Amino acid sequence: MNKLEKFAELLGFPHVYENFDPENPGLIGKDGESVELKGKWNEKHFKNNQPITLELACGRGEYTVGLGQRYPDRNFIGVDVKGARIWKGATQALEQKMANVAFLRTRIEQIALFFEPNEIDEIWITFPDPFLANNKSNRRLTSAAFTEHYRKILKPKGLVHLKTDEPNLYKFTLSTIAADAASELLYHNEDIYADDLAFEELEIKTYYERMHLDLKKTIKYVRYYI
Repeated sequence: MNKLEKFAELLGFPHVYENFDPENPGLIGKDGESVELKGKWNEKHFKNNQPITLELACGRGEYTVGLGQRYPDRNFIGVDVKGARIWKGATQALEQKMANVAFLRTRIEQIALFFEPNEIDEIWITFPDPFLANNKSNRRLTSAAFTEHYRKILKPKGLVHLKTDEPNLYKFTLSTIAADAASELLYHNEDIYADDLAFEELEIKTYYERMHLDLKKTIKYVRYYI
């Protein structure tokens, strides 16, 4: 299936919401219907009061779907700007009738346009683009600039997880946490598979993680409050 076919299918999915115009914070849902979900994700979409976790730069949505399978008493939203990537996880969630999984197609720097303060409990950042060039450090999803976006929607002491193979992003994240008086480092590990996993949700593997493991790269993890 090509990209255009995937984009067309997404428009018919009841659990996928898209922002097509970065200048306009509106969302489009099933069959092109305009929807307003800010502050109302549990009321209007999930129809429950369960805690909400976001997976940012979710790609194919492996973590969104994997977490949804493991924790049916929580809600999960995968966020990515690439519709062709989201299609994979969205299709899987639809086929498995996962009522606790949704997807949002938008740019992550606009995330506060679509959620109210205190609406989100946790954020996962799984194998994001590390933007290794020094002049692009503010585009890293664990930078101070993005942390401020997250604080606008997270509950107090909101939990953030980073999973990456990139040592520079791992070190950058630790230094960013250390420089932020409001952040609190809870756990970090530069090689999570060197011993027993500290947390069961780390068992979930994305497409990119499997590829990195095949290349003998070590997988790093950081868990912190912001």
